[in-house]
Amino acid sequence: MKFSSELAKLDCAVALERLGGDEELLREVAGLFLDEYPMLMEEIRSAALARDADALQRAAHSMKGSVSNFGADGVYQAAFALEKKGRAGDLDELDPCIDRLACALAHIHPALVVLAEN
Repeated sequence: MKFSSELAKLDCAVALERLGGDEELLREVAGLFLDEYPMLMEEIRSAALARDADALQRAAHSMKGSVSNFGADGVYQAAFALEKKGRAGDLDELDPCIDRLACALAHIHPALVVLAEN
């Protein structure tokens, strides 16, 4: 799946601003997100398989909140779309939405690794 590189970007300036300019905190938050997001993706996939709208809404909301620290609009919007589907109980056509989220995460992953290691 192709994903717009414009939407797949991290905005490091936004991330740093949201964390009060604290570069060490940014590294720590990036590391925590790298550890956390695979589990959230598994929760999203499991909720979709189980057709559990509430679990989908909660997991997508958590993903959206976590990624909002990084100004990563593509991931944020993909998670928000899944959150809305869960809230509405709309469990149709989840696979393309989950694929979009996974693709957006794959695009920002390298930048998160660099942030966490620097």
